[in-house]
Amino acid sequence: MIKSLTTAATGMQAQQQNMDTIANNLANVSTNGFKRSRAEFAALLYQTQKEPGAASGLNSVSPTGVQTGLGVRTASVQKDFEVGNAKVTNNPLDMMIEGSGFFQVQLQDGQIGYTRDGAFKKDPAGVIVDKNGNPLSPQITVPQNATAIDVSSTGQISVLVGNSREPQNIGQIQLVNFINPAGLKAQGKNVFVPTGASGLPQQGTPGQPSFGQIAGQQLEGSNVNIVDEMVNMITAQRSYETNSKVIQASDQMLQYMNQLR
Repeated sequence: MIKSLTTAATGMQAQQQNMDTIANNLANVSTNGFKRSRAEFAALLYQTQKEPGAASGLNSVSPTGVQTGLGVRTASVQKDFEVGNAKVTNNPLDMMIEGSGFFQVQLQDGQIGYTRDGAFKKDPAGVIVDKNGNPLSPQITVPQNATAIDVSSTGQISVLVGNSREPQNIGQIQLVNFINPAGLKAQGKNVFVPTGASGLPQQGTPGQPSFGQIAGQQLEGSNVNIVDEMVNMITAQRSYETNSKVIQASDQMLQYMNQLR
């Protein structure tokens, strides 16, 4: 059997995975705090017919050998945690992390999730929650009679209560960072959870070393670059098409072999 049939098939499968990744990036171009993904590939095993450096005659060796690759596989789909562009909203509970770090939210199963999406709101009890209703951790409650809310660059949340002109501090936002953020597992809904690859969460105050500052009344946009994704999409499409032509050519070669008398 001609090896190019299965080899080209692995190339088509890899480019399909690449296209799926690009499609997800483009679909989330307007998602707050979204981080683009990049598919990475690795060559499959090589079939060695002659080892490089093998003896090829008296006092001579083969300088290169004969090795035939058997295709490609998807090695990983990695998240790019570059900071997205800022979007000014003038909403007092919208927050953007300028630099490294994640907000902490308590998920419905009690686990702590981590997100870059700072579009927070108040629930009926005044608790600050994300758009999915998950409370910010540590939990912060805004008084019912608060007339103004302010978030400082270091994460302190203060409010004006009633007719008072003296700000009242109601809580401190804590950020979390990871040694390897690319190792986090995406749960959907803009939330990540740690894994053995990400390392343990390291908590700190905004503005400390290794942690970004908080920009109030702003949101972090997606870091997807539409132009780059369009170029990647065209490249993936052409590569998929070329691999399909290899299969067609290999099939024709098999037909010629079958027609031999």
